[in-house]
Amino acid sequence: MTTNAPLTLLQFDFPFAGPWGQEFTEAMQGLASDIASEDGLLWKIWTENAAAGRAGGIYLFSNSADAARYHAKHAARLQTFGIKDIVAHSFDVNAPLTQLTRGPLQ
Repeated sequence: MTTNAPLTLLQFDFPFAGPWGQEFTEAMQGLASDIASEDGLLWKIWTENAAAGRAGGIYLFSNSADAARYHAKHAARLQTFGIKDIVAHSFDVNAPLTQLTRGPLQ
């Protein structure tokens, strides 16, 4: 994939009390559909660690502006759910090295 601007990876991680697994999947269907419609979103990987009590996601955006907009929106949404201690990081993606190691860029 050739692009002028770097892709942007956004990572969220936060304390979460559950549900986990299939219950989590069922509970988050509406939220997943909403996230899927975000401008610039190429994909999201949902993360959960019941033993550590943490959940989150890794997102790939086609540009930094959409990633920044979504970061603000999602952080505010999580706070309305009562979630605190949200950790979020944004990174430019090195596409040539990512492709060499078979990372999905689409």
